Amino acid sequence: MNSPISLASRTARFLVLAACLLIAAGSAAPAAAQSAVDRYELDRNRKRERDRTFRRLSDGVLRMRKLSYESRVDRLDIPFYLFEPLQLRGPRAHAALIWIHGGVHGDLDPTYFPFIREAVSRGYVILAPEYRGSTGYGRAHHHAIDYGGYEVDDCLTAVDYMRRHLPHVDLERLGIIGWSHGGFITLHSVFRDQASFKAAAAMVPVTNLVFRLSYKGPRYARHFVAQERIGGPVHERRGVYVDRSPLYHVDKLQTPLLVHVADNDRDVNFEEAQQLIHALEYLKPDLAETRIYRDPPIDRFGGGHRFNRRVDRDRGYRRVDSPEQRDSWNRIWTFFDWHLRPYLTRPR
Repeated sequence: MNSPISLASRTARFLVLAACLLIAAGSAAPAAAQSAVDRYELDRNRKRERDRTFRRLSDGVLRMRKLSYESRVDRLDIPFYLFEPLQLRGPRAHAALIWIHGGVHGDLDPTYFPFIREAVSRGYVILAPEYRGSTGYGRAHHHAIDYGGYEVDDCLTAVDYMRRHLPHVDLERLGIIGWSHGGFITLHSVFRDQASFKAAAAMVPVTNLVFRLSYKGPRYARHFVAQERIGGPVHERRGVYVDRSPLYHVDKLQTPLLVHVADNDRDVNFEEAQQLIHALEYLKPDLAETRIYRDPPIDRFGGGHRFNRRVDRDRGYRRVDSPEQRDSWNRIWTFFDWHLRPYLTRPR
């Protein structure tokens, strides 16, 4: 039998432990809130550092500016990068590309720079929008993400900006290119706007959200369920997910389109990617040029998902070419140069 003294001692210890747990619970919410605040501030700091890297890499090579415009759909402020030749030729003397970064919550990072530099050296003006949902611009911009919705309008607004503010760009020689999520936006852009673009390239694009969510799992699906204009999971809002999947709009294509995919892609799985390839080959064989790269070099993040964006960050963001990367970029430049004629010094 326990003595009164031992029972009292145990009771005291229990009360002390309970008090400690209550104190810890009381401090958990502020700590979580603080970590959320820190997350967006860390993103801002990372973006500032990346912008400094862009400026350093651009110095003496091309002209780089960071600007913004208001989205045509709701006037949300959309930051963007503008990369131009150091010497501009004159009115409507330059072809241009709208350059769309990837990532559900991504941003334009310096791994794109060697390819942007090549584009500018060929005579292109590059406008790269940081559409809603991009990281580095605070909580509101981050949570404004609208996957396959207003984010596409954010990127199409770049055409309006060029028309008003870039007289040296010939809008008759305008193209668009994007990777992964950016390839998804590229596809939606040319399906929605059948007049503005003379050529488009979608690299390893997301194509079918209904199928994609079947293999990505619940953690990935949360990115979509929480979005106000999507409004629920795919089994409840299937029509919304279908409408936001480029695969189901292939019949609208009126623009020459280049699509490259990798069969060892672990982000946009090949089973998803080949659905678009087959649809384009069947419905739009005269407009679509497609290529499947077999077993290109992989990285630890997404298999072959970045097969044509291999860059050495430690050596000034230089290209690390594989045969597949070299072939892909040769085809990209041949495609755009044919349709957009960046070497012309007069309007087309």
